[in-house]
Amino acid sequence: MSEGIAREEKSALQHPVPPGVFAETVTEVKHYTPRLFQFRMTRPRSFRFRSGEFVMIGLPNAAKPVYRAYSISSPAWDEELEFFSIKVPGGPLTEHLQKIKPGDTVLMRKKSTGTLILDALLPGSRIYMLSTGTGIAPFASLMRDPEIYEKFEEVVVTHTCREKDELTYGFETLSKTLEDPLVGDEARAKLIHFPTTTRESSKTVGRITSKIDDGTFFELINRPPFDPERDRVMICGSMSMLQELKAKLEAMEFKEGSISSPGQFVIERAFVD
Repeated sequence: MSEGIAREEKSALQHPVPPGVFAETVTEVKHYTPRLFQFRMTRPRSFRFRSGEFVMIGLPNAAKPVYRAYSISSPAWDEELEFFSIKVPGGPLTEHLQKIKPGDTVLMRKKSTGTLILDALLPGSRIYMLSTGTGIAPFASLMRDPEIYEKFEEVVVTHTCREKDELTYGFETLSKTLEDPLVGDEARAKLIHFPTTTRESSKTVGRITSKIDDGTFFELINRPPFDPERDRVMICGSMSMLQELKAKLEAMEFKEGSISSPGQFVIERAFVD
């Protein structure tokens, strides 16, 4: 980085923090692939959220910062906030966000929201959390929350990416969950992790939608097909995946839920990668 660019970026961080916004400090950054990275930052003492919700994230690099919706991938009890992000070339936020380092400042609006919360679902015995790409982020939060194991007998998390390296964050989260003293015992008894790739050979290759269609998904996890009486479904990922799975579930008489009217499945449109 040239001295001129360094002075320009330092100057950009001196914009005042807008009202209704937290200014938090980055504590950790980890790059997984040229497309994916994770970062953690301090959590305001007054900030409360439900596992599965998202917040609006920005950077103090302009008088009017650009904000984008980011799922909080850490559980509600975590002392820090964690996020899992895609890198979009030329993206108005991610072009700059992917360059953050520990000690940098990230802006976060004070209100969290979202539909991928347990209160939006009716009681059931098994919950499926189906994700592609960075869509696993809200499920990384939920799978580490004790409430999900209190409400469901089984928790199934799927994660579909193009290549094996893009699945690493999901595997790391699984490991942390199984070893966590708060939820580890329950997770080892109830949690099923099902990763797939679409462009690189792995133990399981193929789109999750195709595997649901031909039944191989249910065969591989040794579970019966979706049943609206028993199963609850959360979906987060690409637009094509969301639309396809939503149509499939509705054809099976699943009802989409919300906080005001809980149902058998929910989707989060804010995390299309």
